[in-house]
Amino acid sequence: MSHRRRSQAAAPPEEGAGDFSPPSPGKARRLRPWPERRVLALALAFRAANALLVRTYFNPDEHWQGLEVAHRIAFGYGHLTWEWKQGLRSYLHPLIFAALYKFLAFLHLDTPWFMAMAPRLLQSVFAAFGDLYLYKLSKLMFDEHVAQWTMFSQLVNWFMFFCITRTLSNSLETVLTVVGLYYWFMAIESSKRVSVGSKQQTTSCQRPQSRKVALLIAALACAIRPTSAITWLYVGLLDFIQIKSKCRFLFLEVIPLGAIVLAVTTLLDWWMYGSRVIVPLNFLKFNLFSSGGDYYGTHVFHWYFTQGFPSMIWTFLPFSVLGVIKSREWRLSGLISWVLGVYSILGHKEFRFVLPVLPLALMFSGYCLAAMSQFKGKSLHGRRHFSRLQLSVILLVITNVPMALYMSLFHQRGTEDVMFYLSKEAHDGSVNSVLFLMPCHSTPYYSSLHSSLPMRFLDCTPSDNKGILDESDRFLMNPLDFVGEVFGNLSSFSHIVLFESEERRVLPLLLRDSFQEVRRFFHSHFKIDRDLQSSVVIIQSSLLALMPHDKVCM
Repeated sequence: MSHRRRSQAAAPPEEGAGDFSPPSPGKARRLRPWPERRVLALALAFRAANALLVRTYFNPDEHWQGLEVAHRIAFGYGHLTWEWKQGLRSYLHPLIFAALYKFLAFLHLDTPWFMAMAPRLLQSVFAAFGDLYLYKLSKLMFDEHVAQWTMFSQLVNWFMFFCITRTLSNSLETVLTVVGLYYWFMAIESSKRVSVGSKQQTTSCQRPQSRKVALLIAALACAIRPTSAITWLYVGLLDFIQIKSKCRFLFLEVIPLGAIVLAVTTLLDWWMYGSRVIVPLNFLKFNLFSSGGDYYGTHVFHWYFTQGFPSMIWTFLPFSVLGVIKSREWRLSGLISWVLGVYSILGHKEFRFVLPVLPLALMFSGYCLAAMSQFKGKSLHGRRHFSRLQLSVILLVITNVPMALYMSLFHQRGTEDVMFYLSKEAHDGSVNSVLFLMPCHSTPYYSSLHSSLPMRFLDCTPSDNKGILDESDRFLMNPLDFVGEVFGNLSSFSHIVLFESEERRVLPLLLRDSFQEVRRFFHSHFKIDRDLQSSVVIIQSSLLALMPHDKVCM
């Protein structure tokens, strides 16, 4: 499979191709290129606003596998989930945010607002560089015109807005994937240029240098998310077949760089864990060979193709499909299909797992929109009307922007708001201890509270015996009996947090122990995978005198 040249996108339109022909060379030459500094400035400003507008809860891993661990590293307290006790996670990703927390503490800025927003603002910087390199990749693969429309697609897509500034390891993996692909294809492009004299020498030096940068970035992506190897296995094998000096590539580039990154990250994990663990091996054994991820639910084989990825790309889907067909860039479109196909084999599926190929699909949407922009429609009487491009842009904006804002500002925001409220109360000394009577990991934890108060949540650690229900499942089946059996007298907690749907079922116990509602936060308008959780309620004991508490390291 050969690499598509950029000149293909600038080929003259085929006769009868309509609005989906590739951009014409004349039009492409008349375009004023965007300086990369301006693109980066735009991306930084946009993603900063993006981060500030994300106020909702999406996936527990954003807090429990990243920020919670980082908070424990930086401040000495924070909860480690069962994955960390089994050596399934690398400390490389949390250490980034641990450094941020240390910096905030040094400046005495570790206040509730900064603790809540600073991590996403840092991730917004990474996301902005991902936008820049997607622009550069589109320009490399096609041309300036396509790159500009790709930027439009990337910034308007609702799921990218909703997810890319979150502190998920998948978000950073996505950025690294785009950057790595740019340098990889830069190396391929350099090797195909025909030069003479000193230019040829420059090209030959540039090719291996870019490829080494790409391999280093790929290794870092795999260190953060071992499943990123799925992407790079496809990319590497296709080029390995065509490389003449296979031994040089394998033994002087791939193996040394991979070994260095693996050694450094392994030593880092040994130091942080305090024991010898090989995280990538443990991760792959649990998720691929033992299907451990199935504990959290499974989906049908075709879910990514019929529901997951179409929901993410949303109304950009037809434009991306047309862009694939008209560009005939089968290498990158094949990568998208490969990733979706391999992840489809796994029983447990989530939207975020395939986030790294979403920017590539949006790049094909940019190709389609760039091709459409070459034509201007007119009515039968010669009067201008909305072109297909204008109608398409309107459609994409009105279907993505409202959805992005709703999902980022309103849907499932109660569990974020309740922790921000508790963090301010704890900062003022008004909270003694907290019990979360809700499905486990429904809220952030110490990383948001930022106070070493005793807290308790319902455990959901997987059991070796599949017939044993965890605390979270037992509570949802019969909240009243479970609370009475496990906790007995609730008055040992100063505050209890629970969803409105469960509040009604444990109300007799709350009244018996003299609890009363102090705040209620809107959470969602519709249910996702369980009963409607319309609001989150904070119940406070009216009898418990708030006494000074001892700091607890969880």
